[in-house]
Amino acid sequence: MIVNRSLLIVVAGAAMVFNAGCATKKYVRNEAAPVINKTNELDDLTAKNTRDIRDVDTRSQQGIQGVNDRIASVDQKALAAGQAADQANQAATQTSGKVDALTNTVANLDNYRPVAETSVHFAFNSAVLSKKAKQALDQLANDIPNTKGYVIQLIGGTDSVGGSQYNYKLSEMRAAAVVQYLASQYNVPAYKVYVAGLGKDKEAASNRTANGRAQNRRVDVQLMTNVQENTAAQNVTPAAPNSR
Repeated sequence: MIVNRSLLIVVAGAAMVFNAGCATKKYVRNEAAPVINKTNELDDLTAKNTRDIRDVDTRSQQGIQGVNDRIASVDQKALAAGQAADQANQAATQTSGKVDALTNTVANLDNYRPVAETSVHFAFNSAVLSKKAKQALDQLANDIPNTKGYVIQLIGGTDSVGGSQYNYKLSEMRAAAVVQYLASQYNVPAYKVYVAGLGKDKEAASNRTANGRAQNRRVDVQLMTNVQENTAAQNVTPAAPNSR
């Protein structure tokens, strides 16, 4: 009887200990569950924040790169615009210089001044150039390449022998001989030459003497230019006559 009571006491004590252990574990499990759940939530939130931060950083880097690209593009366009402005300024300066030169040329169209002049003489009733006349024309023609904007004026004349109409014609023939010589030997274009045959109207000397009449059988040649003397000198080699 005493043994049975003792056994019952032992079993009851073990049951109490077991129940107490189970109760403790359940309590711990119940208390730990919210903490574990909260921890899991925090881990998930941390992972999400990490991903969000990574996404924001990626977008930021892309945005910064895009801004840098646009800045570089703007810099290139600004550089190109600056270069275009410089070219435009240079073109404007060149155009202004050309306009000034053209204005100066137009203003001086009627302001011709003599550069060189000579007179070539002819035999009686002749329009043939002598050797001496050709030498005089050669000397004057050496100044042509150095003369910008030049023209050549030819005034033909005769002595007082013969009628007026005949002498007009003869003086023109003498001037034409000079034109032909300058064109063939020095390539002087016809539009550069101005010719007048005055016959016996314009005397160089008195027709009362043989020497005076010889002086009147002539062509006066004037090389003229409308370029002013203060214009920069042209460095041009004098022309040589063409082969004859």
